[in-house]
Amino acid sequence: MRGRDPETGEFLGPSRTQQRGEALEIRSLAEKLVALPSAQLARLPIPEDLMPHIVETQRITSHIAHKRQLQFLAKQMRREDDEVLEAIRDAMDEGGDAARRETALLHRAEQWRDRLLAGGDEALADLLEEFPTADRQKLRQLVRNAVDEKTKNKPPRAFRELFREVRELLAEAGSAQDDEEDEAT
Repeated sequence: MRGRDPETGEFLGPSRTQQRGEALEIRSLAEKLVALPSAQLARLPIPEDLMPHIVETQRITSHIAHKRQLQFLAKQMRREDDEVLEAIRDAMDEGGDAARRETALLHRAEQWRDRLLAGGDEALADLLEEFPTADRQKLRQLVRNAVDEKTKNKPPRAFRELFREVRELLAEAGSAQDDEEDEAT
């Protein structure tokens, strides 16, 4: 579609600079896709015809061959509609937000676990005040067992179980809070 408009003499279509910028942007997206684990790739709206190219690019370890395959993947992606590429970008951005929220949840769970182990019944009372639906007996038993494991140098089974329980509590509270925010809007 490039060429000149016969009446005005202006160029039609994007300039070479614009085309190159778009190509580099798509190559960058291709690099990000190749860096993702297969579980995350499966959650993205990637067309079926692109998936084998992504997997093949991930498989190649030789630097030059990998670079060449990445260029080929980007070329295949440029053939896709802009809407498809935009949907992939949007899904990746949402995944980034979800990953940050999940990481924050894990950090809060670790902090609560450490606080429960250090603070005993007082910390448990604080947790139960914030999360009244929590199972007091189960948490108290897990704290006791985790402290016992640490003093006797045993494998940290209760330590991990306590973390799981606290994480589930935080996740339930977070999803309930999200539901309330959705209802408010």
